[in-house]
Amino acid sequence: MQNFKAPQRDTLFVTNELLGFEEHYQRLGFEDATDDLVKAIYSEAAKFAENVLAPINATGDEEGCQFNDGVVTTPTGFKEAYKQYVEGGWPSMSHPVEFGGQGLPYSLATSMAEWFSGANHSWAMYPGLSQGCMETLKAHGTPEQKKIYLEKLVEGSWTGTMCLTESHCGSDLGMLKCKAEPAEDGTYKLTGTKIFISAGEHDMSDNIVHIVLARLPDAPAGTRGISLFIVPKFNVDADGNITDRNAVKCGSIEHKMGIKGSATCVINFDAANAILIGEPNRGLNCMFVFMNMARIGTGVEGLSATEAAFQGALAYAQDRTQFRSMTGVKNPDGPADPIIVHPDVRRMLLTQKALREGNRALAIYCMQLVDITQYDQSPEAKKIAEAKLALLTPIVKAFLTETAQETTSYGMQVYGGHGYIKEWGMEQLARDTRICTMYEGTTGIQAIDLLARKIMGSKGELLKVFTSEIKAYCATIRDKQQFNHWSNAIESHVDEWLQMTNDIGLSAANNPDELGAASVDYLMYSGYVTVGYFWLKMAVVAQQKIDEGTSEVDFYNAKLQTAKFYFDRMLTRTRSLVSAINSGSENLMQMDAEHFYQG
Repeated sequence: MQNFKAPQRDTLFVTNELLGFEEHYQRLGFEDATDDLVKAIYSEAAKFAENVLAPINATGDEEGCQFNDGVVTTPTGFKEAYKQYVEGGWPSMSHPVEFGGQGLPYSLATSMAEWFSGANHSWAMYPGLSQGCMETLKAHGTPEQKKIYLEKLVEGSWTGTMCLTESHCGSDLGMLKCKAEPAEDGTYKLTGTKIFISAGEHDMSDNIVHIVLARLPDAPAGTRGISLFIVPKFNVDADGNITDRNAVKCGSIEHKMGIKGSATCVINFDAANAILIGEPNRGLNCMFVFMNMARIGTGVEGLSATEAAFQGALAYAQDRTQFRSMTGVKNPDGPADPIIVHPDVRRMLLTQKALREGNRALAIYCMQLVDITQYDQSPEAKKIAEAKLALLTPIVKAFLTETAQETTSYGMQVYGGHGYIKEWGMEQLARDTRICTMYEGTTGIQAIDLLARKIMGSKGELLKVFTSEIKAYCATIRDKQQFNHWSNAIESHVDEWLQMTNDIGLSAANNPDELGAASVDYLMYSGYVTVGYFWLKMAVVAQQKIDEGTSEVDFYNAKLQTAKFYFDRMLTRTRSLVSAINSGSENLMQMDAEHFYQG
């Protein structure tokens, strides 16, 4: 595979030129987060991604993790790379100074997490899980819990996990059976088994802090009876020093299709020492901090795979020669033309490029919203940001990962038969990324969360908050006549989005299955319209830069040309989605379950 390159220029376009991050950081009180500092940090992060993580990506896939009687060994180079990661101060970047952090914005650290995942998806999962663990402790931990656990997590000497799933319940957490019995000293003894625990056991850190959902003895049934606990791999004293081994053991690791360098563990708790986080029976509410962070992070994983697949496919298409262009010879010195001259290859590359850049704008916009929810001094600004984030989080998680299935598939397809061969790296991207639509809530679960819980649950108010932003922006550019066609298309889609939501709600009042039948198509529709909004904004910025006399004319022209491709060929995908939504639930539900297979 070609050498991975961190997309510094495009990330800076989104942060600085599209979303105004320099002013955003100053307004939130991050005076040190100047443009020069950000660029310097980006430069170092790019070096780490390109020179440390990317070289051990293929070997990590080849070796995988090794399991021996509860001990997990990560692939060659993973432990050493993590040591460099800690020494570089990367784990502490966006965390409070009082816990040993650097006090920089969440969005700054998360935007570079895309690069680490693009260079090496499996490796990036280890520190990625720790970030959610830290955010949960910051939001719900006591001062003592923060002192004991958070400082080591911020330092990076300890890592964290999220332990939700059990074999019998999957995503239906109301069915979980793990129990936590009160001990005399105010702690608990937690017993049960969790599965699919990413980074649940490994050799990269001194301790692993498991954040675990379990039930207290008197807990009510269902999700109302779930509590949240800290369960460390090694017990620690009041000063945070490691003492002895806790009753926590890895029972096995999964043998997977992809992300083979990431340990996916079965974790057994045998009356393990545990500490309650938050209030009893409110654990799921506390865990949503972790889950929402993980969902945005998983969407970013999809984005990172799109970036890597595009880089590989583009390099190959520019170099590989086959056939002559239908409009005449383009490479007279060779026996054939580069395959990038062929329209269908360009269709695949432009699809990757349009999703790479549009999805990045959406993802970083959500990172900006997280900044506002965490640091803004205005209650009203926080309220609006929280509403937009609630709406967009399931879209980011599902849309960015579903479209990554398409873009990584195109990464293989552009290579032709070579795409099926391991040495080129395209098939690894497809395998690694396939999990992204499944873990942290499948696409179907995200779709129900979006349509039923977020939109219908708020009586449409969450949708109106975001669509009002879109309409307000379109109104500000009506004098830019060259963009009217695209602006009108977005406004028309917003009107359709609102009307369709109302129609689904009316249908669901008579038949609740209508929500489930429409949900995934509805989410994908929402994704295409949302990304279209960001493509409109990017096109306007690109034209402004050209009009101002930029020296990067090619960069901005490419933005305008990609925007045209998106509006002509990708936003139009909403037509088939609307047709499917309007067909209702009957075509899905009328067949009896026993009649599905007829021999």
